[in-house]
Amino acid sequence: MTSGDDLAANLEAAQGFVRAAAEAGAQFVALPENFAFLRREGQPVPCRQEVDGEIIGAVRRWARTLGVWILAGTFPEILPAEAERSHNTSVLVSAAGQVVAVYRKMHLFDVDLSDSGGDAYRESAHVAPGDTLVVADTPFGGIGLSVCYDLRFPELYRELTARGARFLAVPSAFTPHTGKDHWEVLLRARAIENQAFVLAPAQFGRHGPDRASYGRSMIVDPWGLVLAEAPDRPGVILADCRPEDLERVRRGLPALAHRRL
Repeated sequence: MTSGDDLAANLEAAQGFVRAAAEAGAQFVALPENFAFLRREGQPVPCRQEVDGEIIGAVRRWARTLGVWILAGTFPEILPAEAERSHNTSVLVSAAGQVVAVYRKMHLFDVDLSDSGGDAYRESAHVAPGDTLVVADTPFGGIGLSVCYDLRFPELYRELTARGARFLAVPSAFTPHTGKDHWEVLLRARAIENQAFVLAPAQFGRHGPDRASYGRSMIVDPWGLVLAEAPDRPGVILADCRPEDLERVRRGLPALAHRRL
């Protein structure tokens, strides 16, 4: 997606993509980070809300209507005790429209890339970190939830895998500066290390005059092969993630069982 600061337009676009994926046969659909609202960090977010608010309510209706599981990338979850900060929250919704899991982004993007031609970001000024790992039980297997900058912390994914994750979800809005060199490398590494499918829906393109995202949404298999990659435009990618392929990889190369700490 290329989300902006028009909530209604973003929800309409997301609904269209979810419907297109469902009509193409998808059983599980994942949306990117900030799918419902995205503007330059540091600017006010007028649509902060609770999990039972308008944004997730819309996702629940889509799931029920289309009969698909949906990962609602992230949305700005209001914190009653804090006027300035919110959680960057990812929500998994079942095909029956029920909220199955809620994950609040743990690692916040506080970086200064100006020396290498990038920008400076301080996500923690407006986002409060979560403190709980989440692996959700689904008919497809365990789905470990994470968000964007979490991708750089392999110990998080190893623990998700130890708790039963067979899929690792990484909804993101990677910067163009970091994405061109790190996005695919990190996604494939997390898949290989954990012998799990990695599902990485991403924001793409220019969201406004002062913010852009790298894009290249990707689905990676447990051997580290890219099953699907988005072109440089908004749209839908699909892949057949077969449980038997994961089992074959883990059985033939049992690295997870060979760990020595």
